[in-house]
Amino acid sequence: MEDAEYQVAQPQDAQTLAEIRALAMKPSLVALGRFDENRVRNRFLETFIPQDTIKLTFEGELLGFYVLRTHTDHIWLDHLYIKPEHQNKQLGKKALTRVIDLAKEKGLALRLGALKGSLSNRFYQNSGFVQTHEDEFDLYYEYVG
Repeated sequence: MEDAEYQVAQPQDAQTLAEIRALAMKPSLVALGRFDENRVRNRFLETFIPQDTIKLTFEGELLGFYVLRTHTDHIWLDHLYIKPEHQNKQLGKKALTRVIDLAKEKGLALRLGALKGSLSNRFYQNSGFVQTHEDEFDLYYEYVG
């Protein structure tokens, strides 16, 4: 697959992005017995800010998205989801590299959280993130390169 194009989301993208999140998270949430059809979408919609959200597209098709929240001392990667049928094609890796480069450029730490039991934990660990702490449901990481 060619490199994806990156575009800032628009307000009308909210429902479509929430659906991608639900599809991407469903296997992990089902495995943990925590999948709730409405909650998985609403948790995204409650905090959706279009200008913080970057869509990954290719030839007009929406493949996934990520959300960055910039704070004074770090950038928080709030979401990174690729549609299930486009996973394992390096799209997530390329998007994450783009985010890492942005954090380096700004001289800010890059942090994120991932659901315990999710395959995304291995992805982040293999990409240079180290676990800093955890809570009941999530593991938290910071990029160390």
